[in-house]
Amino acid sequence: MSQIFCEHILFDLDGVLVDSLPIVERILRDWAAGQGLDGDDAVARSYGLRDVDLIALIAPHLDAAHEANVIAEREERDFEGIRPVPGAPALLTALPPERWGVVTSGTRRVARGRLAAAGLPEPGVLLAAEDFERGKPDPEGYLKGAAALGSPPGRCVVIEDAKAGVEAALAAGMRCIGLGDGLSGLPDGALEAAVKDLTQVRVTVLDEGLLLRVGP
Repeated sequence: MSQIFCEHILFDLDGVLVDSLPIVERILRDWAAGQGLDGDDAVARSYGLRDVDLIALIAPHLDAAHEANVIAEREERDFEGIRPVPGAPALLTALPPERWGVVTSGTRRVARGRLAAAGLPEPGVLLAAEDFERGKPDPEGYLKGAAALGSPPGRCVVIEDAKAGVEAALAAGMRCIGLGDGLSGLPDGALEAAVKDLTQVRVTVLDEGLLLRVGP
C-alpha cells in the first residue's frame, strides 16, 4: 500500500467517478455508423479526448465543432444506466468540498447530468470541455483546475483512467494515480500508484492537507 500526501485531488469524470462507458460507446458508435466510420476505431481512440479533438483526429474532412455538438446534444439527454464507480460515493463524502475538483473532456451539461444520475455531489471546481482551448493530453485543463482550487500543481494529485489524461497530469507537474486496466504503454514510474477502482483509495483529512492510502 502506498501513502501519498497532497493538498487537493483532481478527478477525471468518466470511468473514474462515474461508470458511463456503455452509454459513451453506444452514442459514439451510432454517430460513427451515421458517418460511415469504424465504430470500434472511434471508441478505441476516444479515451480521455474531447469529442471535438477525436473527430478532428479520425475524420478531418468533417466539421469537428458541429459534429461534437451533435454528439453532445444526445449525451446531454441520455443518462440511462449511469452509476458511480465503486468507492466513489464514500471517497467524495470523506473529502472536504474545497479539497477536490473535476476536470473532464465532456461538456459541462453532460458532466453535471452524469454526476446527478450517479447520485454524486457536484464539485465547486468543475472544468469541462468548453473551459479550455486544448484538451488532454495538453495540461491546460489540469493547470486551470489547480488554479481554481488555489493550489500549486505539484501539491495536487490526479486520478485518471486514460493515457491522455495521465499525460496531461504529468505535463502539468502533478502526480497521478491510475485507475482501471486501460493504461498500458505508460513509461515506468509515470504513476504514483495503480488501483482497480476507488475502493482502493482511502483518505485521512489533516489540517494541512490529505493523506491518501492507496492499494488493496
